[in-house]
Amino acid sequence: MILGTGRAVPKRVLTNFDLEKMVDTTDEWIRERTGIERRYIADEKDTTSGLCAEAGRAALQAAQIPAEKIDAIVLATVTGDVTFPSTACYVQEILGAENAAAFDIAAACTGFIYGLSLADSLIASGKAQHVLVIGGEMLSRITDWTDRATCVLFGDAAGAAVLGPSDGKRGLIDTFMKSDGRLAHLLCMPGGGTKVPADVALAERLMFLKMEGREVFKHAVTAMGDAAEHILAKNNLTGDDIHLLIPHQANMRIINATAKRVGMPLEKVYVNVQDYGNTSAASIPIAIDEALENGRLKSGDRCLLVAFGGGFTWGSVIVQF
Repeated sequence: MILGTGRAVPKRVLTNFDLEKMVDTTDEWIRERTGIERRYIADEKDTTSGLCAEAGRAALQAAQIPAEKIDAIVLATVTGDVTFPSTACYVQEILGAENAAAFDIAAACTGFIYGLSLADSLIASGKAQHVLVIGGEMLSRITDWTDRATCVLFGDAAGAAVLGPSDGKRGLIDTFMKSDGRLAHLLCMPGGGTKVPADVALAERLMFLKMEGREVFKHAVTAMGDAAEHILAKNNLTGDDIHLLIPHQANMRIINATAKRVGMPLEKVYVNVQDYGNTSAASIPIAIDEALENGRLKSGDRCLLVAFGGGFTWGSVIVQF
């Protein structure tokens, strides 16, 4: 079960009006197409590990679990500090979680869902007692700020949760994960790996995130709806049995479509995309932390989490808080 949560964002806020001065766009266009009004952008000295450690520390404090009692750190990110080692290892060092195994998951926006599923399995099998799951991204580092189609969408942030054994009343009821690598080319960073080495990638400007927006939107709407319907049906539940739906915060139109698929009114959907933009793996844990803080989620509530991301990856989780 989730014992504590936390979040962290950089200090700098970039509004739609700021973007109007950078590329050919308008606040009205961005809000109408995405629902986004502002996002947080890292400064030069900020790092993904720093943001993730800050969110992780807050989650540990909320859970009242010392770092040395964490058995594993599962970090979902596609914007790690370096290619290797895992950014989770840097987070482990910062937190002083000396007894933890530490590794990254590169499932893009679905990363936190994947992380929860893995953490739940580790705990259920007895391999771990406490697992720190973090979703953290610094997407501004791989954003082409001359591309008006993508630069308006993304932000930097981190969110975290400490998981422990269920008490019989609270915990993860079920998890669902899926992917389709045939569609990887629709949302990716083409350069910087072994396929397109860094020197070639820099010369051809392939070190930036690339996205075919219309195709991604179409598949996201279908996949998130499918993931939500699948896990509800498998557990003999409907939207009426869910107190709060927390979807990946990428686009207000995708959020609306997902809620409609499971028959949930927007009053039962948590939305904060207007304040953060798309923070990839960080979006769901940030929303959980906010919802607990402002009373939208309370003890005993049943929550549905659902996400879609590059890979393509998608998945869902039902949690009893």
